Amino acid sequence: MSSEARLHLAPQEQPLFAAHLFPADFGSRTATVERLAQQLATSAVERDKAGGSAPAERELLRGSGLLTLAVPQQFGGQGVAWPEIYRIVRHLAAADSSLAHLFAFQHLQVATIQLFGNPEQQRHWLTRTVQENWFWGNATNGRDTGLALSTREEHFELNGSKSFCSGALGADALVISAPRGNRSEDRVFIVLPGGRDGLSVNSDWDGFGQRQTDSGTVQFEQVFVDSSELLGPVGPSPRTTLRACLSQLILTQLYLGNAQAALDAALRYTREQGRAWPASGVAKASDDPFIQQRYGELWLRYRAAVPLAEHAAARLQSAWEKSALTAAERADVALAISEAKVVAVRGALDITSQIFENMGARATSSRYGFDRFWRNVRVHSLHDPVDYKVRDLGHWLLSGQGPQPSLYS
Repeated sequence: MSSEARLHLAPQEQPLFAAHLFPADFGSRTATVERLAQQLATSAVERDKAGGSAPAERELLRGSGLLTLAVPQQFGGQGVAWPEIYRIVRHLAAADSSLAHLFAFQHLQVATIQLFGNPEQQRHWLTRTVQENWFWGNATNGRDTGLALSTREEHFELNGSKSFCSGALGADALVISAPRGNRSEDRVFIVLPGGRDGLSVNSDWDGFGQRQTDSGTVQFEQVFVDSSELLGPVGPSPRTTLRACLSQLILTQLYLGNAQAALDAALRYTREQGRAWPASGVAKASDDPFIQQRYGELWLRYRAAVPLAEHAAARLQSAWEKSALTAAERADVALAISEAKVVAVRGALDITSQIFENMGARATSSRYGFDRFWRNVRVHSLHDPVDYKVRDLGHWLLSGQGPQPSLYS
């Protein structure tokens, strides 16, 4: 952030994180993003302990004016490029990983409408998103086969359930997926208002991390679906499979945001509250050579991951801008995202767990909530096995063949 931008922030809105280590420059949106991050961080520890939903904080997201970043300008949105959106997600994740998750998934649903909707559907749903300031949720878990779409005389009907439905609770509208055939990848996306009769959202998400992502189960009982609410028809293409790439790179930002927050919090704790070990021969914990070396190692893990994430976002943006994407171009994007995600997962798990070796036993007090960073990364890093990302990279190195598009690659 420029020095001029910093001057426009009130004292309580000064950047949360060390600016020389974690610069945050979002252009004209910098003050808005910083203010929102500060608001979310204020109660993040207490809300993490409470779990459940965070309706007040969701309204902060809505009121920030940032929910329309991914909506094209032709529909009244801001049309911001993906690299900037991802940087904002990462910055918010450092303040509050759960709310950053909801914020990021908002843009994933907007992208889904752009990828799978016909021109009229895009105009209708995205214009309403802007005009009514909608918050989107999802029920698109591709591995959950408990939802069935049935054909009726002049409409369709949904029955069953979907799990891991981030943002569904209290959403103005939902993007839903249902099987079209026998393969999990063969599915249709549906857009429904959140208050549709027969649709209910359970607040039953109880993971030990990402505790306020509203990722409960959605139940469908004879839910009416008009034919116009089925996105498309858009045939399968390398471009439509970018949805999985968008999602995977969202997860990468959440890992890096938690790693950044953990490093920043631990460094502050060491400088301000750390106690030198008697055998160290130094007066301050920050002068202990072992502590310095550990921080240096953790910093290298973080620094190695960020450029990969930036590179992957740039490749994704380049692919996004192409109306006719080739399979090879799409594979290059997926490989770049695999590299970024694997390094981010490994680095974030190391950072969020090893900071305690530098801070000591007192830092494990629940009042600090330092453990939430590891819990968030650990839960979210299990979204899909990174071993398969590493295998894809090895297969590409040996054969020259990129990964086949799937729900997770």
